[in-house]
Amino acid sequence: MKFYGNKFLIAFSFAFAVLLLSCKTGHSIGAIDIPTSEALQIDSSKIYSEPYRPQFHFSPEKKWMNDPNGLVFYKGIYHLFYQYYPEDIVWGPMHWGHATSTDLIHWQNKKIALFPDKLGLIFSGSAVVDINNTSGLGTIENPAMIAIFTYHNMEIEKAGGIKTQSQGLAYSLDEGETWKKYEGNPIIANPNLKDFRDPNVFWNKETNTWNLILVAGDHAQFYTSKNLINWNLESEFGKGIGEHGGVWECPNLFKIKVENSNEEKWVLLISVNPGAPNGGSGTQYFVGDFDGKNFKTTQKETKWFDNGADNYAGVTYNDEPNTKRIFIGWMSNWSYARDTPTKNWRSAMTVPREILLSKMEDNYVLKNAPVEQLKSQLKNDFSKMELVLKPNQMTTFNYNNLNQSQIKFKADAKNLKLVFSNEVKDSLVLNYDSKQKTFSVDRSHSGIVNFESSFGKLIHTTATPNLISETLDYQIILDWSSIEIFLNGGVYSFTEQIFPKKPYTKLTIQSDEKQLIKNISIQEIKGTR
Repeated sequence: MKFYGNKFLIAFSFAFAVLLLSCKTGHSIGAIDIPTSEALQIDSSKIYSEPYRPQFHFSPEKKWMNDPNGLVFYKGIYHLFYQYYPEDIVWGPMHWGHATSTDLIHWQNKKIALFPDKLGLIFSGSAVVDINNTSGLGTIENPAMIAIFTYHNMEIEKAGGIKTQSQGLAYSLDEGETWKKYEGNPIIANPNLKDFRDPNVFWNKETNTWNLILVAGDHAQFYTSKNLINWNLESEFGKGIGEHGGVWECPNLFKIKVENSNEEKWVLLISVNPGAPNGGSGTQYFVGDFDGKNFKTTQKETKWFDNGADNYAGVTYNDEPNTKRIFIGWMSNWSYARDTPTKNWRSAMTVPREILLSKMEDNYVLKNAPVEQLKSQLKNDFSKMELVLKPNQMTTFNYNNLNQSQIKFKADAKNLKLVFSNEVKDSLVLNYDSKQKTFSVDRSHSGIVNFESSFGKLIHTTATPNLISETLDYQIILDWSSIEIFLNGGVYSFTEQIFPKKPYTKLTIQSDEKQLIKNISIQEIKGTR
């Protein structure tokens, strides 16, 4: 089984050949063929023509990857560090991998940034640029890029000890190309906690102080520092609040303006594993206030950043220009991350997303949608049209390869089912139930699903009370082994891995109600290799 590149030109006009047929059930079927003038071509890159290799999501050139780390923007460059094991395609002794980009879409692989040492493996953390040289590790003319990360000491763990995790620091004086460990590591010693990790660091402009947030089992701890080296514990948050089905991981705290207002709030992202609504790993968020030492919220219910099964450990960029808040997540789930059917490499990151905060009545909602830069990869706009679906009518769009495409349309806020399928009878089903106000993803027959017992069995159903408009905007992005769905500009998002035996070539839309669907667009997304 092999996937092929999707390099073809759609030559079309609005004079579509639409064939309406009758079937025994009395339903009508519309078939819209999207003509092509060029056959599918094999990708010229041997590596990125591997089965299920993402074409426009970041993935490691080889071997294992998990959490994004150290997201920092400096001198026009986006740095992406990540948990990396260079010896196998399953989790092992952690390093920090490194990649850079000027547009968040095209990535250049760099050499490994951080290696394990006598203090331990290199677990998750964050990165900043010490512009004012508060640490003294660089100069004003050449500030240091600082990485603060968790050490995990396997010798202590094997001996049955608790104090396996502490916080370390490394710095770079050549903009992330080479790194040196701080001689005084660890900079934060373990206070006798089994889980004590994932430091998230940022410069707080309001207090002129460095803040650090890490997780300590079932809660977060907040620290302050003047120099990135000496840290003071200020407060704790989270005991008895939010989801606690598993250990807390990968915190991220940032300030953000509420859309269409002058109000500003602080948002705290906390990943948890297990405990997510669809099983295994997921990321929750809290909206509140932060005075530089204490985070407080009046939020009672648990809120989820993404409602699919495969968006975990995500964090946002430090120093992103234009005050935007850009997020990248690990597109997997610890329930089956080690078992997915890929060779030579394993795991990918989500499409980079811009985060927005909206207020709906008295409810704060964190939205996320693909960054604007993704538009540069779109080509061959198939159509902009109106389509009227009669009750129980199905319309099918035939397309060479939907597994490298973006689909957008606006529909009435009524029942609607979307089915992606191929010639070998794989099918991925998306369903919006307007009466129950739920959206579901069924990947039980989406392709290869038997590599892990739970992967294809559960239909992921999410309550969607914040879809309150009379119409719904759908944005759907497919790569060779993933689907990302955004409703109403990211009021709800759903990220799911998929492994179809062949690319999907049909999209069937149907409803048991009369539906007006407008502004339908199917576009190829160019690969970035």
